[in-house]
Amino acid sequence: MTKSELRKIYLAKQRSLSMKDRAIQSRQISDRFFREFDLGRIKFLHCFVSIEKFNEVDTRLIFERLWRDFPCITTVVPRINIETGEMQNLNFTSRTRLIKNVWGIDEPTHNECVETELIDVVLVPLLCFDEVGHRVGYGKGFYDRFLSRCRTDCLKIGLSFFPPVEAIDDVGGHDMEFDFCIMADMVISTKKDRTRMKKDQAGFRESEINPIIRLIR
Repeated sequence: MTKSELRKIYLAKQRSLSMKDRAIQSRQISDRFFREFDLGRIKFLHCFVSIEKFNEVDTRLIFERLWRDFPCITTVVPRINIETGEMQNLNFTSRTRLIKNVWGIDEPTHNECVETELIDVVLVPLLCFDEVGHRVGYGKGFYDRFLSRCRTDCLKIGLSFFPPVEAIDDVGGHDMEFDFCIMADMVISTKKDRTRMKKDQAGFRESEINPIIRLIR
């Protein structure tokens, strides 16, 4: 199926999740992120602020634990520059004031930007994805443009309520791939030859992926 077809299907599936199911799966995804990834060497982590009307994975759980247990990590959230269509990276703390943009997405009111080249990890929103790391988002292309500017060793991690689809028919050269996707019950590596790179990127716990390279249950 095409991205447009998949977007329609998975947006409806995501919106149909009950508050209880969303909360349970969001907690499991957050717990799995902290259990499977070693953040000891991370300095800047970029994560989206959940869009409530789309029933996205609740990232407040991730932010709150980062602020509590990893005070040396600078947390960064996106803000869209309406004029250029580019994504800016803004410091985000428990004290940051948010305001909704024209699409109803919460963004910081301040202008404390972080250079994209400093970011070590990006947690990426998505509606669905395939087994090689292509994602279907909301169709604006903001994340593809942003991820194309990130360092090659920046770890790109999708967060998903749903398992991968077999294929996305209309993937193009501008569609950026991510490295892993975290679901409630497993982490999927989207690269077959990333055992060593997982160790290099963000200190992934290599001992946990040696037995099975593609699926970590």
